[in-house]
Amino acid sequence: MDCKPTDVPSADELDIPALRAKYYAERDKRLNSKLGGQYIHDGPGQLHDLYNTDPHMSVAPRDPVSEELDVAVLGAGFGGVMASYYLTQQGVTNFRNIDHAGDFGGVWYWNRYPGIQCDNESYCYLPLLEETGFMPSRRFAPGPEIMGYIRLIAEKYGFADKALFHTLITSLRWDDSIQRWRVATDRGDEILARHVVMACGVLNMPKLPGINGIAKFKGKMFHTSRWEYDYTGGSCDNPVLDKLADKRVAIVGTGATAIQAVPFLAKSAKHLYVVQRTPSCVDTRPNPPTDPDWIASLEPGWQQERIANFQRHAMEMPKPGEPDLVCDFWTELNRNLFAQMAEEGWPELSPEEFMAKREVVDYQIMERFRRRADELISDPDLAEKLKPYYRFLCKRPLSSDTFYPAFNQPNVTLVDTSNTQGLQEITEKGFIQDGVEYEVDCIIFASGFEVSSELERRWGFDAVDGRNGASLYDHWRRGAKTLHGVTTNGFPNMYFIGYIQGGLNGSVTEQFGRQAEHAAWIIGETKRRSLAVAETTKEGMEAYCNHFAEIEIDVSAFQAECTPSYFSNEGQKDAPWSLFRAYGHGWDAWRGLIEGWRDEGQFKGMELR
Repeated sequence: MDCKPTDVPSADELDIPALRAKYYAERDKRLNSKLGGQYIHDGPGQLHDLYNTDPHMSVAPRDPVSEELDVAVLGAGFGGVMASYYLTQQGVTNFRNIDHAGDFGGVWYWNRYPGIQCDNESYCYLPLLEETGFMPSRRFAPGPEIMGYIRLIAEKYGFADKALFHTLITSLRWDDSIQRWRVATDRGDEILARHVVMACGVLNMPKLPGINGIAKFKGKMFHTSRWEYDYTGGSCDNPVLDKLADKRVAIVGTGATAIQAVPFLAKSAKHLYVVQRTPSCVDTRPNPPTDPDWIASLEPGWQQERIANFQRHAMEMPKPGEPDLVCDFWTELNRNLFAQMAEEGWPELSPEEFMAKREVVDYQIMERFRRRADELISDPDLAEKLKPYYRFLCKRPLSSDTFYPAFNQPNVTLVDTSNTQGLQEITEKGFIQDGVEYEVDCIIFASGFEVSSELERRWGFDAVDGRNGASLYDHWRRGAKTLHGVTTNGFPNMYFIGYIQGGLNGSVTEQFGRQAEHAAWIIGETKRRSLAVAETTKEGMEAYCNHFAEIEIDVSAFQAECTPSYFSNEGQKDAPWSLFRAYGHGWDAWRGLIEGWRDEGQFKGMELR
């Protein structure tokens, strides 16, 4: 594929100081002093059901399980499945996946809203394609296909029938007298696990905006991750929402989910109100079927090569002359920047000069996004409200060919809430914004998940207690403290998968997979050595934390211009769970660090007993 720089406005057309001031102004009017506290976790009636019911599958009764396991894998999404896959590669088979969902899939189990697709290229996002022999049907695979693929992995590697589904973990407590974790669940299970892998996911706990009066609404409410097709009509495979033909619907949010769902709601509802706090940047979405000739041309090792290529082009630094294999908006900034530098004869630049040049390209790309809104939306005032005024990657960049055109339909109304930091009030009949009451039959919350908030909110367990009853929640109150981003002191035989404190990869499943591989190796090696406990020492944890901090790249200037989002826990300065805390020397260096550590086999920084 011939991947060329995108056509962006020239730097001379942009008043960057004025745009920077605009970015700050747009950020400031959205900042909320509650820093994520404006979201609620549960409530009476319908609000409770938003979290605790499964609209996709009924919960079958079962007897409590009482057993001993080598490993309890908490989660059955990609993180949990990758952990289980690597455990099987290590010869560890006495394990279970435990999940609140009714099947494998994780975020892809819960999210079945109309139009759901992968919004990263599937050939990178879906792991183990060469190992399983599977190939996605399209560049951006649909949700049901991805959920089916996750189950396919479980079936192929022999752990599909071991899982406990519709089972919510209530507490984890280390019992030093038996050197095992006591895993308690809402089904009355008593599980004693030698090791626990925390594959709880990133997009697992829905959040609701704590809008005044939210519990008063008499109509229908649901979260997009609990989509109720019994109410809307249609199905995830066939999203013809025919039961909405006489319904006035409001969808709250314009992030990744709403971008995909809005066009289907606009097509079906009598009237649709799209409630927006902050616009997303929305690019084109070419989504061709996977080319059989391209598949036939692939050589062994192609997927890892493609993932590595994407990481360099999207997140780090491509090799001189290296082609951009993915060639999308994620890689656009580097692509345009280095094309410009090549035209200039590769000038020698100081780090400050390089970042200044990169910043200009950032402004050019964001202006391209804004002009796309002008091109596709007929009302200029409406187009302006849908334009993103912030730096690239302040919010997740998105793609859709149908989102902007939906606003040209007469039955679609944008409700902008940027000046009030969200909806002002929900009433029995609808909602109030800027003094106007909008009567609706249904409110759908596309309000996201507890991504970068406190662990208690994200995991929902009553307790995670390690040696001597120490709480992990307290241990990590100001952020993760680990060895390699996978283990921590005081919590023996516990391993973490997620945005913890390790390498950061542009493909989340690659990151989760390497964390899972590292954890599975430690578990397998302790088993081979007939050892009961592997625990990071305090000295090992502190040495890694100090090393991580010393080489961490300072992104505070960039974050200062960002509108509040889940990336920064709603604008929190130095948010302890900010998503983009990366290993400063890069992904390959982090992989080299942990692979070298394993090759040495000395468990440096850990104690075995």
